[in-house]
Amino acid sequence: MALTSKISPYDPQWPFLFTREKHRLAEGFAAELIDIHHVGSTAVPGLCAKPEIDILVVVSEHLNEAARNGFMQTLGYGRGSDLSTDHHFYRRDVDGVRTHKIHVCAAGHGQIARMLRFRDLLRENASIRQQYQDLKLQLEATNCGGIAEYLARKAPCIDAWMSRYPET
Repeated sequence: MALTSKISPYDPQWPFLFTREKHRLAEGFAAELIDIHHVGSTAVPGLCAKPEIDILVVVSEHLNEAARNGFMQTLGYGRGSDLSTDHHFYRRDVDGVRTHKIHVCAAGHGQIARMLRFRDLLRENASIRQQYQDLKLQLEATNCGGIAEYLARKAPCIDAWMSRYPET
């Protein structure tokens, strides 16, 4: 079973794609919007990644989900399953290929700090960045269970790095 996308060498267009999408997204979050961040591997210069722009939208609270879901549909996003309480997920596929993932978290949600800390750790620590890239490529090469297996097999390593380097 394949991942949602094949891991690719770093593309210097990824920050531009994030910025373009950030502006499109900001319109639909209005009063609840606190910030929009580029997260995930595409936010780390030099790191191989699935070419899927990961975006974290921080909101004050989840005000009108029906209106938000409608807005996101106009941008081509489908609502995925909530990843946890107050952590909503959207995805956009173009011609069957995943291009963007949006995480919408209410202020104070633990995943906000975690996503930002891990991104910053990868940006700042070349050794961990290389280890993480090697891990991702090895997991892709041996993957039989799709994205769920890939994520589950990455998690223990990410947890270990986050424990070893609590602040970047």
